[in-house]
Amino acid sequence: MDNRSETCCFTGHRDVPAYMRPALARELEEAVRGMAARGKTRFAAGGAVGFDTMAAETVLRLRRELGLELVLILPCADQARRFSPSQAAVYSRIKAAADEVVILHESYLPGCMQERNRALVDSSSACIAFCRRATGGTAYTLRYARSRGLEIYLLGGHL
Repeated sequence: MDNRSETCCFTGHRDVPAYMRPALARELEEAVRGMAARGKTRFAAGGAVGFDTMAAETVLRLRRELGLELVLILPCADQARRFSPSQAAVYSRIKAAADEVVILHESYLPGCMQERNRALVDSSSACIAFCRRATGGTAYTLRYARSRGLEIYLLGGHL
């Protein structure tokens, strides 16, 4: 993607507690609307379950109203191989509806998830994050985004 100034990526945990989902969904919509008002029209997600799915669905829901594009940057073509049937169905629907799909590898390789996370950040000038732990992939991606100078919007009672 060469539209870095217009692109906002998402990073967040795969496990979003049920009790947090309604408030997080409202915060997420507010964040996307705020980014759109500041000229972010491309939103990049990594295709994981949990927060990535919530983010992608939010962009798709607001796409026509706000003139948004959804870009999926996927670590591998077989990313959904361990998803439950319902998760895989949602993933397939989001993938089919996306404006652009970038697949980094044909099959899973060690390190491909981290490569996907760096690609999300490297393609963006802003990041909407749901991070409640100081370790793991989301925390790594958030630290990387900060090191690259991205505008950060933290959701969900972050650390």
